[in-house]
Amino acid sequence: MVTVSAIATPPEGGPPRRRLSLSQQLLISVHNFGLNFHWGALLAVAIPRLVLRFTSEAAKGRVLGSVYAGGAVVALVMQPLAGALSDRSLHPLGRRRPFIIAGVLLNAAALLALAYAPTLGLFILAFLFVQFAYNLGAAAYGGLIPDLVPADQRGTVSGFWGLMNILGTIIAGVVAGLLIERGHVTPAFLLIIAVLMITMLLTVWKVREVPLRGRPSFNLRTFLRSFWIDPRRHPNFAWLFVARFFTLMGVYSLLAFLQFFLKDYLGVPNFTEATGLVQAMVAIGALGSAYVSGWLSDRIGRRPIVSFSSLLMGIMVLVFLVAPSFRLMLALSVVFGIGFGAFNTVDLALAVDVLPSREAAAKDLGIWGISTTLPQVLGPLIGGPILDALNRLGPGQGYVAVNALAAAYFVAGALAIWKIRTR
Repeated sequence: MVTVSAIATPPEGGPPRRRLSLSQQLLISVHNFGLNFHWGALLAVAIPRLVLRFTSEAAKGRVLGSVYAGGAVVALVMQPLAGALSDRSLHPLGRRRPFIIAGVLLNAAALLALAYAPTLGLFILAFLFVQFAYNLGAAAYGGLIPDLVPADQRGTVSGFWGLMNILGTIIAGVVAGLLIERGHVTPAFLLIIAVLMITMLLTVWKVREVPLRGRPSFNLRTFLRSFWIDPRRHPNFAWLFVARFFTLMGVYSLLAFLQFFLKDYLGVPNFTEATGLVQAMVAIGALGSAYVSGWLSDRIGRRPIVSFSSLLMGIMVLVFLVAPSFRLMLALSVVFGIGFGAFNTVDLALAVDVLPSREAAAKDLGIWGISTTLPQVLGPLIGGPILDALNRLGPGQGYVAVNALAAAYFVAGALAIWKIRTR
């Protein structure tokens, strides 16, 4: 029998020095499976299908973009705010775990409200609540890496986070696609809640934090000013933000309309289930690159891997347009996934490397997380009207334009990463 020891934070104010065992690296990463199962089921499968209850075919792109944009505005506020509050928490359980617990419990209620929403207005309101609860817990959870992981293990641990990200996305996409395609909406949402609960409990059970002995002095003006990170003083952090923003503009411009792309452009009949299969193929490719790229980045540096992975995704977005069949697109999705897995893994390790302050790590990671949330707003908000307008001019023209725009975003992200002055 293998005994798994708990993971303890270092004494207050000290950097993490104790190397983590393999089992500890897995335990600190396991909740990332639940968080990505959550979004893997919602973003590409459940929400686009449920939106069709409330809108017409002609307006579906605009309505879906509005739903995502509203939720992402909540996330823009909650990520840095929840991170900053957890940085200052004096709770006996530590700085991060109380927020993780509260976030999952509130999210369970929000997900049930989303599943049973009878009107578009209530559906959007429930989605805003989902974003609030999710980010309350996830922002604090992100602070565990700088709290617990030594610098020379960040790439490897980020690799495990990437693996959990991918596995959660694979399983969620396939299972949610199968359930929702058959009309089993409530079981799909109950499954999301169960996975979040299980991974949360494993995390709070095995991670041990040293509570803060005294909260830093509080001044409202200083607290609010701390959310501005001067790019002149921290140029590496600023350029990482810009590079991630552009790369994820490409990802979310593609992901938001993937289900519609399969239905309208490729003519796939069971398009909801097919969306889950595409996600699974992406995730299979990412499985092959996530851990390896994290390990490799500890040895050769982060920038080359992040740049190459962004370029690879940009090329694949264009190749999707000429795929003559759904089977070929599934194969191409594996290649896209190789880039996606490497990017997600190594970009996180690079973010921890260039954080402006370890003491405010969760807040700073929350600000970095805005480079993920803004594309969730702007990608569908820009792409939705383009999609609807150009599709009216000719079949499939909107998808050509949106994919070409996504490719340009990926190239911009690949170039911007080289402005960072570190490995």
